[in-house]
Parts: sequence; structure tokens; C-alpha cells
Amino acid sequence: MDTPRPLTAVAHRGDPYRHRENTIDSLRSALDRGADAVETDVRLTRDGVPVLLHDETLKRLWRHDRPLRSLSAEEVRGLTAGRVPTLAEALAATGDGRLMLDLPGAPGERAVRRIVDVVRECGARDRVYYTAGAAAMLAVRAADPAAEIAMTWTTAAPPRPALLAAVRPRWLNYRFGLVHRALADRVHATGSCCPCGPPPRRTMRRLRALGVDSITTNRIDVLCALRGGGSGHRP
Repeated sequence: MDTPRPLTAVAHRGDPYRHRENTIDSLRSALDRGADAVETDVRLTRDGVPVLLHDETLKRLWRHDRPLRSLSAEEVRGLTAGRVPTLAEALAATGDGRLMLDLPGAPGERAVRRIVDVVRECGARDRVYYTAGAAAMLAVRAADPAAEIAMTWTTAAPPRPALLAAVRPRWLNYRFGLVHRALADRVHATGSCCPCGPPPRRTMRRLRALGVDSITTNRIDVLCALRGGGSGHRP
């Protein structure tokens, strides 16, 4: 029987079953419970401050139907009692913990550069990596030639070699429903790792057996228990 590949456990938006997603408490809880990295979403406020928020508006989590892009960082702070952290605050609060920054909403080059600049200013380049589609990851690569990238890929067909050469992803990030053994083997043959997520808890064991390198999950406790409590691998 093949020995399973080392598995990196990534907490999806922190520990959302215990704390509200993308808050400092949620990030810290995930790291305390054994996550190797925490995935968190980053968007810019009207005045160009990167903050942690998945949605375009504050409605779902904070009951204010206001687009983030229409609000200053100070206004966001006031509407959420300071619980939507800036990226700089999140980096400071997580010590040496790894963060995977998801860049939703197809951010432009200027927004991507601002996020990368904050990571650099906070001295966190060695513990941050980035995920999103190809366009955003090309912008990350232009802003930081040494950045670690997990490029999201949404089809079973492989990325074009020219795109892989331009982005140079360390990871190719697939939805769990696309992953099968041949796909994982193909990704490994390119020199990249094969992460996926976020699957339901019953699917995690199957994914591990297929040879994925990383799973992003809302139930970090379940994934760490499945892995046996040991740590994963950090490229």
C-alpha cells in the first residue's frame, strides 16, 4: 500500500464553526487547532486599505448592505465594531502562522500590487502565499517575482504551458469534485502541488488517498484528526 503524501491542512476563512469567518479570533483559533495555514479573503476599501472580507458587501456577515468599495477603512471599522481586520492587523495577530490570501472579485493590477505591498511592508513575504484565478496571479507575479502562488484552476483540462511558465505556481488549486488520481499525478509531473477544497468531511479521506498535497476545509479539527495530528509540509 502506498504511503500517503504529506498533507497540508488549510483552514478555510479560519475556524468558522467557532468564530465568525475572516476575523482575528477565527484565524487564531484555526492555527491553535493545528492548521498549517489559514486561507483568508482580501479586498480593498474605497481608500485602498486591504481588509479581510469574502463578499462584495457587509450584508451577509455584518447586516449592512453596503458595498465594501464604497466605504473607507474607518467606516468599515465603525460598522463592524472593529471586527473586520485590515490585512496588516491580521498579519500582526497571527505571529509566524502561514496565510493563504485569496483575492476574490478579479482585482485589478493596482489592487493586487497594494496587497502585495502590505505583505512586504509587514515583513511577511516568507509566510504568505496567494490564490485566485490566472489573471490575478499574473498580477501577483508581476508585483513580486518571488511570491508563492496557488493558482485556482476550474476545469479538468490542464493549464497551457505558456500560462504555467508565466505564473510559475507552486500549487494548482482545484475544486475537490475535479480531483482524481490521474489529475493529481499530472499536476505532480509539472512540479506543482495539488491542493483542493473545501470538501465535505466525508470526502477528505478519499482525497487524501488520491494523493492531494493540501486540503482547504471549514472543519480544521476534522482534517487534523484524519491526518493523525502530524504537521503537513511547507514548501
